[in-house]
Amino acid sequence: MKEPTIMDVARQAGVSVATVSRVLNGSTLVNASTQEKVMEVIRSMQYTPNAIGKQLRSQKTMTIAVVVPDISITYCVEIIKGIENTANPLHYKIIICDAQNKPEKEREFMTLLVSRTVDALVLVTPSQTDAELAAYADNGYTLGVIGRDAGHDAIPCALTDNVKLTRQVMSHLIGHGHTRIAFLSGFATAIDSYERLEGYMKGLQEARLPFVPELVDNGDFTEDGGYAAFMRLRERNPGLTAVFAANDEMALGVHKACGELGIPIPGGMAIVGVDNSRITNYVRPPISSVEQPLQTMGVLLAGKLIDQMNANEQAGRRVFKIDSTLIVKGSSSLKEAEEGQR
Repeated sequence: MKEPTIMDVARQAGVSVATVSRVLNGSTLVNASTQEKVMEVIRSMQYTPNAIGKQLRSQKTMTIAVVVPDISITYCVEIIKGIENTANPLHYKIIICDAQNKPEKEREFMTLLVSRTVDALVLVTPSQTDAELAAYADNGYTLGVIGRDAGHDAIPCALTDNVKLTRQVMSHLIGHGHTRIAFLSGFATAIDSYERLEGYMKGLQEARLPFVPELVDNGDFTEDGGYAAFMRLRERNPGLTAVFAANDEMALGVHKACGELGIPIPGGMAIVGVDNSRITNYVRPPISSVEQPLQTMGVLLAGKLIDQMNANEQAGRRVFKIDSTLIVKGSSSLKEAEEGQR
């Protein structure tokens, strides 16, 4: 007869796998009636947690997997550098996993953690829900998140305040007289996109400008996507004068489109991106961008995870929230553009 699994228990009890996991680990996040229902199913099915899996988790591989949504994006590359710079001197190896913006591929990489191929796993802007991530942490697996707060005591996180940085960008653009400002978001599963859209809307509200849905488009965090999105925006909004792109790759696509259309930057179109990557300085005028301390985020998270794995955990922060800085260049300021031409 087939041994029951945790998924069988969850299905029979009518709850999620994460809830069953929490009950087994004595979490206080599950109410009493649900706990009793789950325990009753566990007893009736004679389910026992996998002792072999627990034993495997006590062995070390000295390896950390880093799962990124797209390895070609500068944001991911800089974070990986920070993780590597911390892990390597401590004799930890790094495995880089490119999910290619596919949630199902990201979930496949989680098997590296479950099979004990790696000691820990870092997820950069993951598509999985907090509850899904909590199920792994509740079962004793070590993981960390970059880009959002997963809301679990055992999951360290490093992130920037996306709402705050976007409001800063909006204040800059509105202060230069722009009232028709477009926002380019990234792929649908990215929490950064939602939070930066929230900041965009708050920036408009603070300036008493209306939110116009037609001024928002998706560029998938890529240069080609930013180019195509800008073309759509221009067709819908002839009066458009500024674009805030949620990353530098999309901002570069907008810059390219303006060049082809003969739109002067910043006189005819102001552009601001995020990450302040090197590519923003390779075009003329250079692209204004929000500088995020990406390597620092990788360093802090890797250090916290390694401490956690080696029982060196000290009382202190689990969430590292780091400020960003808007670097104004020629693409959004006439003054900066004129000075750059001298």
